[in-house]
Amino acid sequence: MAILINSTSRVITQGITGKTGQFHTRNCLEYGQGGKCFVAGVTPGKGGQAFEGIPIFDTVKEARDQTSANVSVIYVPPPFAAAAIDEALEAGIGTVICITEGVPVKDMILTRHGMQDSQAVLIGPNCPGVITPGEIKIGIMPGYIHTPGRIGVVSRSGTLTYEVVDQLTKLGMGQSTCVGIGGDPVNGLKHLDIMKMFNDDPDTDAVVMCGEIGGSDEEECAQWISEHMTKPVAAFIAGVTAPPGKRMGHAGAIIAGGRGTASDKISALKDAGVSVTANPAEIGQVMRQAIGTD
Repeated sequence: MAILINSTSRVITQGITGKTGQFHTRNCLEYGQGGKCFVAGVTPGKGGQAFEGIPIFDTVKEARDQTSANVSVIYVPPPFAAAAIDEALEAGIGTVICITEGVPVKDMILTRHGMQDSQAVLIGPNCPGVITPGEIKIGIMPGYIHTPGRIGVVSRSGTLTYEVVDQLTKLGMGQSTCVGIGGDPVNGLKHLDIMKMFNDDPDTDAVVMCGEIGGSDEEECAQWISEHMTKPVAAFIAGVTAPPGKRMGHAGAIIAGGRGTASDKISALKDAGVSVTANPAEIGQVMRQAIGTD
């Protein structure tokens, strides 16, 4: 079992004829069972064509009706990305993953407002995507660093996601599912949403959580962890704790009104019983300690 995506997922690539969409779709096809999972592409005006054997449709609704797709990944340029999300949701796609960076905040505010009564889930925008190692990857992450296992990973930063996964793999800890939720101020699923999924997943034994300065999402997640989480959690907060000379985190990670500092988040997580490290190079080791294998 995995959260969000697995080998039974049927995926549409929106923006499949663009350079980015083609590059990453090809890589996803070559990973795990991607050749079976990726069933359609969408680019208006390109319906009837194909890419790597994948049929292309003019609309998401046509693609879904013809292929029974239930997941969409979006590589549409920023000015049109929110509209692409809206189209996928209106077509009945249950899981929408938006990789696009630089989506206008005002567009995402409208999209999120339109999702208030929706049962669908959105990951991103400005995220690396989701991967269930050995089965399927949907996004831009390097598949070779992942290995199947029982540690869940959730992160706002794509770079940190890769760093965490690489450490876990080298220490012999495979991953159940890795989710990059993105660092934009207006996005889809939050740390808390993913943590609840991992807590309910019988094939996830522990979770690594990477956050950033700005906002209160990590503090809210920490409160839930303290009251409900039944599995070990290790965490790192990017921001002022980054190594000298390195910028870790997103431009959208802004401290406002005296809230959202790294120290606030770290304190909240520690109070919730989370194993927190100030050094990103130690995340894997902290996870080993948290699950009692070190």
